[in-house]
Amino acid sequence: MNTGELTDLGQQLRVDSVRAAAAAGSGHPTSSMSAADLMAVLLAHHLRYDFDRPAHPGNDRFVLSKGHASPLLYSAYKAAGAIDDEELLTFRKLGSRLEGHPTPQRLPWVETATGSLGQGLPVGVGIALAGKRLDRTGYRVWVLCGDSELAEGSVWEAAEHAGYEHLDNLTVIVDVNRLGQRGPTRHGHDLDAYARRFQAFDWHTVEVDGHDVDAIDRAYGEAASTKGQPTAILARTLKGRGVEGVQDREGLHGKPLPEAEDAIAELGGPRDLRVRVQEPPAARMLHSVQTGDFELPTWDKGEEVATRNAFGQALAALGTGRGDIVALDGEVGDSTRAEFFAKEHPDRYFECYIAEQQLVASAVGLAARGWVPYAATFAAFLTRAYDFIRMASVSGSGINLVGSHAGVAIGQDGPSQMGLEDLAMMRAVHGSTVLYPCDANQTARLVGAMAGLEGIRYLRTSRGESPVIYGPDEDFPVGGSKVLRSSDRDRLTFVAAGVTVHEALAAADALEQEGIRARVIDLYSVKPVDRATLCRAAEETGCLVTVEDHHPEGGIGDAVLDAFTDGRPVPRLVRLAVRSMPGSASPAEQLHASGIDAESIAAAGQLLVEEAVVR
Repeated sequence: MNTGELTDLGQQLRVDSVRAAAAAGSGHPTSSMSAADLMAVLLAHHLRYDFDRPAHPGNDRFVLSKGHASPLLYSAYKAAGAIDDEELLTFRKLGSRLEGHPTPQRLPWVETATGSLGQGLPVGVGIALAGKRLDRTGYRVWVLCGDSELAEGSVWEAAEHAGYEHLDNLTVIVDVNRLGQRGPTRHGHDLDAYARRFQAFDWHTVEVDGHDVDAIDRAYGEAASTKGQPTAILARTLKGRGVEGVQDREGLHGKPLPEAEDAIAELGGPRDLRVRVQEPPAARMLHSVQTGDFELPTWDKGEEVATRNAFGQALAALGTGRGDIVALDGEVGDSTRAEFFAKEHPDRYFECYIAEQQLVASAVGLAARGWVPYAATFAAFLTRAYDFIRMASVSGSGINLVGSHAGVAIGQDGPSQMGLEDLAMMRAVHGSTVLYPCDANQTARLVGAMAGLEGIRYLRTSRGESPVIYGPDEDFPVGGSKVLRSSDRDRLTFVAAGVTVHEALAAADALEQEGIRARVIDLYSVKPVDRATLCRAAEETGCLVTVEDHHPEGGIGDAVLDAFTDGRPVPRLVRLAVRSMPGSASPAEQLHASGIDAESIAAAGQLLVEEAVVR
């Protein structure tokens, strides 16, 4: 396309953005209008993409970080022939693929869900890492950001990581339109302010008039030819470009234009230009799932092994058998034991340093390219990345998260290091799987099973050593549990997971000396929960005691109660959990102080049985 045609295409994208928002009665047309010329040039001259084959290994990848500008994205799809005008006007309507913020659940050309600002570039870094270090097919990653989201710390975690990794296959296009949701952005149109920040993280920067299509074209070409550095194109634009009374005006964010028909006429009226997007170069398949000879590690009953060690050894073995497994860690690999994978498979190991948002975002980006990531850090620190986990679920992303050093059982480090909220937050994620093993063999089997699951998978591991209680051939289906003690004379049931399983077994032994038989259930699958086994235990013993190294809200106790939400009678229930703020003490002292050690469990069980007799 020549200059006039590119300019005309930009106007078409503006008009269609206005039309889509007007048809919906909502949306963000002004944010779309500012970036229309940036999108027009990219689509017509630089993007290499086969819309009929979105999985083509040579396709460039485009991420709309400013997801609220979805009318622009959908207008570009129309120009490329991927959707028609009729579908464009279904924007934001029930049943439409064209949601308010785009998701890959609905559209095959969308790499990741956006809309929570500050996430597009971090995920783009993950995609670029896959391209640079694993796929090596030459595709480029283009990320369109807004200037408002550059206030997010996650953007600068991503910028530093991209600079450190020399991701010259990554270009971020910043639509610097000066206006945020409620008024001016922090730096307004000061492109130099943004350039200095990117340059500090070793980025190549280009400052450009975002409405000069020839200048934009040159900037994209410069980005593609820059070696050894990612490129940030900083484009000065105007929100609502092209419509008098709307352009560069506050108070119109997130609203259809008040006089849409007049605005469309001012922009030159509807057009029906079609763009022939460049075809991607021929490329090999991204990777194959190797199924070489390997065995998950096993341990003998009675051995003392930390479940974090079992995780590391199992992941390394899994990586030997499957070439699509990758591991990421937040500079705690010696603690999470992800370092075992790093030593065996350094080419598929990604050190994300202490940047948990980028850790999860990189995992999402790698998963978008077909890899199966395991991302590990302390359970407590995954809270920093929770919005990324939430958005990964919106994307339908398949990632494995591993939180080590969970609960008060870590001991002397104190509450800042103790994951005591992780089960609750992971259970709340849509479609998630939450697993909490108690011994090494169980851990290894669950690590292997996670690779074949969908959605967000979370494994909770423990710091301290614990005895192996299961044989190496035991199966642990997701959604199941294990009944470790059972008889027809049981008067109550202990339900535990992880470290408290061992405490519950000891408590059952103590009660048996008092003539009270207690059933013990290992609820290693916290979500989905084994309803059938729990309901059977409630019917047969009448009393349940849940015990967890976690706060009472949202953890094992709530998971057990969920088993009785189908109208079944709720049994007499005591919930033992960490209800006070812990300090520094030994693991045994911590468990006792929190009332979740064997002595406390036995006392609670005995009291519950005695009260049941009185009633």
